[in-house]
Amino acid sequence: VQLQACGGGLVQAGGSLNLSCVASGDTFTSHVMGWFRQAPGKEREFVAASTWRSDDVEYADSVKGRFTITRDNAKKMVYLQINNLKPEDTAVYYCARSRYTIVTQLKDDFAAWGKGTLVTVSS
Repeated sequence: VQLQACGGGLVQAGGSLNLSCVASGDTFTSHVMGWFRQAPGKEREFVAASTWRSDDVEYADSVKGRFTITRDNAKKMVYLQINNLKPEDTAVYYCARSRYTIVTQLKDDFAAWGKGTLVTVSS
């Protein structure tokens, strides 16, 4: 599967962005899809993930209440709505497809990664 994320940009603190990720090629529907991010000088970290039916959705504690992951399986799209952005949200955001059908937060459980999209939040 090939994944391509987009929608990043430069925003002021308190602003919003909607990131999108389109998948092509291999199976999309049955797999968990997730978002990770990597800030400069830091490890890539889990942000959010969703089962294909969206009946199990998980978020990192740092983004709960501000980020929302959704998916459109027919379009092979996954989205990340980001509200109330903070400077510490500045990172490259990656979408990824899990090897599994249940949600995990370990990046090693995600086998396919797209090129990231940069989100920069100014204070």
